[in-house]
Order: sequence, then C-alpha cells, then structure tokens
Amino acid sequence: MPPITKAFMLACVVMFCLEQLLRLPFGWLALWPLGGGNFWPWQPLTYAFLHGSVMHLFFNMLGLWMFGSEIERLWGGRRYLHFLLASVLAAAAVQLVFTALIGSPYPTVGASGALFGLLLAFGMMFPNRTIIPLFPPIPMKAKVFVAVFGGLELLMGLTGGSGIAHFAHLGGMLGGFLMIRYWRGQSPFGRRR
Repeated sequence: MPPITKAFMLACVVMFCLEQLLRLPFGWLALWPLGGGNFWPWQPLTYAFLHGSVMHLFFNMLGLWMFGSEIERLWGGRRYLHFLLASVLAAAAVQLVFTALIGSPYPTVGASGALFGLLLAFGMMFPNRTIIPLFPPIPMKAKVFVAVFGGLELLMGLTGGSGIAHFAHLGGMLGGFLMIRYWRGQSPFGRRR
C-alpha cells in the first residue's frame, strides 16, 4: 500500500480507537457549523480523521484502500496529497454552506469527502475500467459508477433526513474535479499547468 494512503488510513483508525477505547472527547476536532460557537479554524481539516461508527470507518477505509492506493501510485505522493487536501477542504466548505442554509446544529465527521474525491479521480483516470460494487453487485464501468454515485448523493441530499453529509460527499467530488481541471489547465483555471 502506498505511504500516504497507509498513513491516512492509520491516522483514521488510531483516532477512532482513541475516541472509542479511551473515551477521549474529540468533538472539538469535528466540523461544527459556522455561527454555533463550536467552530474552530482547524476543523475543515481535522474532521476527516474522525468517524461516527465502526461501519463508517470500515467503508471509508475500504474505499481509500481500493481507490486511493491506485491513484497514489499513478500520481505520486505529493500530487496525491494535494488532491486529498483539495477534496477534504472542498467537502468542508460545501458542508458548511449547506448547514448554514438549513440551520443544522450538528457536526460533520469522516473521510468521505476525500473518498468521494478519489472516486471521481478514479472515474476520470480509468473511465472504462470495470468495477463491481458491493451494493448492488453489478459490473459497470468506472465512469458509470461515479455518475450513479454522484446522482444518488445529490438525490439523497435533496430529500434529506438521513443524518449523512451527502453535500460533503458532493463537495469532495467537486474539489477533486476542480483540482484535476487545474492540473490540466482547463476552464475555469485557464492555461495548462
């Protein structure tokens, strides 16, 4: 497993274990809505290392391993790290805007924004590779898989009520998309990099 993917996964697992086993209060690291009195400037980064349950952690780590390992090998560590940061920060920004619009008092945690950015990158880098998701186990091309997941996230985000930060997931995809466009020198960023 490439080093940055391994370090990110290890950090998430260690933080989860510390929180669960030692009952350490990491609430000040979660991404709290603006204006609620609990928001701090480090939270748009630190929230990505916290997870709400074993299943939340498991599926995020599975996705990071599946998609992140290959993307890190393709791009190298430095570019991969920049991409993860762009996805995490964009997910935080979109989630903060969304929670402000709906007046939500609840914090956001999880590496899902980074994972959805990686999912989008995988679909852009390997669009015709066949993927068999866990649910439903139907083979599909990576570009179709990404489009279906993005559409489902938008639909579930608009219908609401699930307790899942669907707009953070979409924000991670947006951040990843914009970063790839920037590297390619495509609109909205102008000349080639």
